[in-house]
Amino acid sequence: MPQKKEEAIQKVMNEFEEMANLVLSQLDFLEDFFQSGSMDLPTSLEEFNHNEGKIDQLEVKLSDRIVNTIVLYQPVASEIRKIMACYRIIINLERIGDYAVNLVNYVEKINSPEIYEQMSDMISTMFISSSQMVKKSLLSFIHHDKEFAIWTIKNDSVVDEMNKKMLKGLISRSKSFDDKKKALISFITIKEMVDNIERIADHATNIAEAAIYYLEGKDIRHLHLEEE
Repeated sequence: MPQKKEEAIQKVMNEFEEMANLVLSQLDFLEDFFQSGSMDLPTSLEEFNHNEGKIDQLEVKLSDRIVNTIVLYQPVASEIRKIMACYRIIINLERIGDYAVNLVNYVEKINSPEIYEQMSDMISTMFISSSQMVKKSLLSFIHHDKEFAIWTIKNDSVVDEMNKKMLKGLISRSKSFDDKKKALISFITIKEMVDNIERIADHATNIAEAAIYYLEGKDIRHLHLEEE
């Protein structure tokens, strides 16, 4: 039984790593795209869309495997924390994957290249910040590094502030365009984009909180770090 339990837990972690790497590759794709400042999506978009389907499938497969592992092998407390933290993380990874696809769809809806060009640097900066949060939150879980988790949680407010500044920038720029209707559609789309980027940061924070739960057995959801 102990060997089978270890093998079952290792399968969970192997598939978790596969899912995490797929999500990170999606974020890398978007980092390259946003840094280019172009609205022309790369030819590798087909692979990007294919990866989203694989992420969804892995989320379902992993959820079932985690439940079966707990029911069949009755892991001890430390193993339960690891498995449950993994379960919380994969739910957030699946949502991050969804937001990544949303961002591509929003780009395709923007009908004013001029507006996008003016906002692209800010969008890129905000996205890279959120992407780094995801990466460090995953590293905190994989490498048992609480400092990465704390860094991620604290940087959530930085991304929130970027979103507020972005909104102010959108409002100020909206007054300088003659074609108000066309501009308004683009502004709304860009606002939806940055909201999705902010949500990626929120899910990175959730992953960091799950990592701390695994490392210390503390559930700090809805709490401030200062209260620990």
